[in-house]
Amino acid sequence: MGLHHHLVNDRIAATGGRKLSTHHPPSKTLASDIFPSSSVVAERTQICMPPPPSSSPPSLLARLASSASLASRLSISRLFSSSPAAMDPTEDSLRKALAGRQAAVDAQGNAVRALKAGKAPKPEIDAAIKALNDLKIEKADVEKRLQAAVSGGAGDGALTREAFRHAVVNTLERRLFYIPSFKIYRGVAGLYDYGPPGCAVKSNILAYWRQHFVHEENMLEVDCPCVTPEIVLKASGHVDKFTDLMVKDEKTGTCYRADHLLKDFCNEKLQKDLSISAEKAAELKLVLATLDDLSADKLGAKIKEYGITAPDTKNPLSDPYPFNLMFQTSIGPSGMLPGYMRPETAQGIFVNFKDLYYYNGNKLPFAAAQIGQAFRNEISPRQGLLRVREFTLAEIEHFVDPEDKSHPKFSEVADLEFLMFPREQQMSGQSAIITRLGEAVSKGTVNNATLGYFIGRVYLFLTHLGIDKGRLRFRQHLANEMAHYAADCWDAEIECSYGWIECVGIADRSAFDLRAHTVRKSGVALVAHEKFAEPREVEKLVIVPNKKELGLAFKGNQKMVVESLEAMGEEEAFQLKAALESKGEAEFLVCAMGKSVIIKDNMVNISKQKIRENQRVFTPSVIEPSFGIGRIIYCLFEHSFYTRPNKAGDEQFNVFRFPPLVAPIKCTVFPLIQKPEYESVAQLISRSLTVAGVSHKIDITGNTIGKRYARTDELGVPFAITVDSQVDVTIRERDSKDQVRVSVGEVASVVMEVIDGHRTWSDVWSSFPHHTSASAED
Repeated sequence: MGLHHHLVNDRIAATGGRKLSTHHPPSKTLASDIFPSSSVVAERTQICMPPPPSSSPPSLLARLASSASLASRLSISRLFSSSPAAMDPTEDSLRKALAGRQAAVDAQGNAVRALKAGKAPKPEIDAAIKALNDLKIEKADVEKRLQAAVSGGAGDGALTREAFRHAVVNTLERRLFYIPSFKIYRGVAGLYDYGPPGCAVKSNILAYWRQHFVHEENMLEVDCPCVTPEIVLKASGHVDKFTDLMVKDEKTGTCYRADHLLKDFCNEKLQKDLSISAEKAAELKLVLATLDDLSADKLGAKIKEYGITAPDTKNPLSDPYPFNLMFQTSIGPSGMLPGYMRPETAQGIFVNFKDLYYYNGNKLPFAAAQIGQAFRNEISPRQGLLRVREFTLAEIEHFVDPEDKSHPKFSEVADLEFLMFPREQQMSGQSAIITRLGEAVSKGTVNNATLGYFIGRVYLFLTHLGIDKGRLRFRQHLANEMAHYAADCWDAEIECSYGWIECVGIADRSAFDLRAHTVRKSGVALVAHEKFAEPREVEKLVIVPNKKELGLAFKGNQKMVVESLEAMGEEEAFQLKAALESKGEAEFLVCAMGKSVIIKDNMVNISKQKIRENQRVFTPSVIEPSFGIGRIIYCLFEHSFYTRPNKAGDEQFNVFRFPPLVAPIKCTVFPLIQKPEYESVAQLISRSLTVAGVSHKIDITGNTIGKRYARTDELGVPFAITVDSQVDVTIRERDSKDQVRVSVGEVASVVMEVIDGHRTWSDVWSSFPHHTSASAED
């Protein structure tokens, strides 16, 4: 039902396939250096760019990051992990040690005061004061280590995260990747506009999503309206249950999301109040781990217990109450048909199941997909693109026989190894570990092969985009997170400066959704059929409506009542049978009519009979991968961002290390100097690139070539063509800054082949003469 509303690009691939050990790039400050994953430190030299060499001038971010010890840097991921809290052993022991040091300082302070009151000899008092000072130094040292453990950086880990995020967001907004919507009117929280490079990145990601899933898996793509009638979302459960708990400032009326306030309070205490005991810290972490499971009463009780007030005014807060996150509207000028802006794209696929099943030749399994806008009226949106009120979802509904959830292509992903975080490890306080996908399925950690197949395909999709493998994990939902009807659910979580962020949900939703929309709700049976080679005798629920009596009672509505009766499940049918036998009549809801009717005992016969059947009729299960495109884009921005100094070391350049696959502009064309003959060659190359379908940009400004390189590096452009003759030109690769010389006639085809993945930069480097131009990089 979309993302849980609480809501292979390693270094070689990112540089076109060529190792950079021979041609040393300048030192770089990367997100992976500031936010290393605690679970893969042993592998970081294999899957992350290396930290800047000590001989290179450090950038601001590098200086901020370098202050963190290994242990404290690892605590960043633990601090923001969505796993339930078991007290970290280091933090636990440090809190206990700090309590012991504080007790010792207090005792020694009392001893000093007693010596002074008793007029003890001066040497004895001096010795006691020295002992007190020594204890204070020991206490300060423990405080420093504890601060490092909880904040991720020897006291300034939070500053490191915020400084890095500020550098990324400032660059994104300045270069118009995205900006707050309606900016000249001071904006509206939770709404953002994508600018030209942001639109291009988003378009490229969606094009690859369509290629990777829709085309390669032969999915059926649909495009459904954003405005949805209330009856559809009533059947799906959104009208009644798509809520978050909200509290209000009792004096100003300002609204806040209740669980966010409690979460912020707990995190603030854990990170900044070093005086709390290990037991209190464990309690706060347990609250964080069970936030999703707290009822309105329990959440309100915790808010009162901790004395949480309105953040802006410190006024008291109301009790939590549910707030439906859907934007309500009406369809038509009369306003009589209520509707909502869809909170997800999935329902459009479910209600079209019957026609899609027919289009697919009445065969299972098959998958349908949709890309589109969704809307959620977030109570207090924050964290930029990560929690917004309008966003793009890409969702897949894979329909499968519930008795056979194997997948013919599972062997293609079975040998993939990546970070997995099963619920057992979360509950025991362990970290995610690298696991072979085939092993996870064979052991039953992942419920079935089809679910496992999509987990593997999601991993390949995200890593090909440029998401750092070391900061991507698949976390299994805990029992208190999963819907009662779900067989299993995993989230693809990406670590960024905000912590671990859920970006893709991959769930086995059983047959809930189709049953929710079946005859009783819509008047249409959303079922599949399996024909038997030979008839089989089975015991089956038999519902026989008395159409004559129903026709007399309901006249024109007879058909809707009959279809609703025939669609009952076994439990509901026998409940109705018992009521009819005891009372002679019973109330029965017919959603197609929008009301309940009275059914009498002469209107329907309900029994179980042994019958011979030629086919099996069943409701398919649904495996649903749901992608939050905006969240993926933001995490990709952070994972791709780094800074590097100029040769003098007195200026830092921002770079987005986008793979060619998603780069907003694939190539730039620069005449080295403003000469008509160079500009005509640049125009010729531009026309060739246009014919080849390569997005590019010509820059004929009077700036130095080095400044033009820096400007396009900041947009993440992977290749630059510099025209310095009428015969051949140079191609520069962004991250290594290596250059080769290629003839004017070949340059467009060479760039196109590398962009399309038919050739690597390593191939180009080994095939063409090298070019060195130190002044261009200065």
